[in-house]
Amino acid sequence: MDAKSRKRFIIIWAVILLIILIGAVLTTDPAQEEEPIRTIMKDAVLHEHSKVNFLWFGPVNPAVISAYTVTFIIFIFALFVRVFAIPRFKDQPGRFQLLLEQAVGIFDGLAVSNSPHRHAFLGAYVFTAGTYIFVGTMFELLGVLVPATNGGYIALPAPLADINGAICMGVFSYSVILSGGIAGNGFKGVLNTLKDFSLPISMSFRLFGALLSGALVTELVYYYMTTSFIIPVFVAVMFTMLHALIQAYVLTMLTALFYGEVSERHPADQDTAALNKV
Repeated sequence: MDAKSRKRFIIIWAVILLIILIGAVLTTDPAQEEEPIRTIMKDAVLHEHSKVNFLWFGPVNPAVISAYTVTFIIFIFALFVRVFAIPRFKDQPGRFQLLLEQAVGIFDGLAVSNSPHRHAFLGAYVFTAGTYIFVGTMFELLGVLVPATNGGYIALPAPLADINGAICMGVFSYSVILSGGIAGNGFKGVLNTLKDFSLPISMSFRLFGALLSGALVTELVYYYMTTSFIIPVFVAVMFTMLHALIQAYVLTMLTALFYGEVSERHPADQDTAALNKV
């Protein structure tokens, strides 16, 4: 970067910072007009006041609507890819085919490296779980507004920002690990899996805590006057993208790792099985 380009770069960033400073000064203080920050952050976690009516089920947490919406989006996208895109794949892949093959290859490689002896179903599951976590987390950036039961509107959060959604994902991943133990080692595999009884709890709260922290930080930044202008946009995008990538990788990696451990047949067990056949 030459001196002229460096000078232009400094001027641009100085103008941006000046605009942010002017906006922060001219913006009225939300803390004097809205409910206390403690109430806002508590409702962001529990959704006691900001619920959404869902068909005949009545008021539900907004994350339920997010979960069904994200599932529908992924299902429709997968259907279109299977019907219209995959039949047209060629030996020399185009951009979309290359992108899709790389995504599948990443998760399939994760399954093969952690469970080389049994990885067909594992590869499919970690790809599905990773896609759901990534798309569900990025869905929060759309800011889809729905009418709430308190008379206002609420932006749909990430599905896993609700503790119930995070627990479901953790328990389901643990069930997949348990199935691997049963398929690989029978009753002994069940015992090996049940030894890590805290695994679904740690998976669930790792997802919930990571995704919720981004939402709470954004609420905190937006609440105060000096940081409520432009800055929340950068904070929300940064936290959302980082959590989408990191949490998708962490949960799939842990699932593949434990699946490989409980489904692996040790040499002693293989020798015993061979003797029983004889």
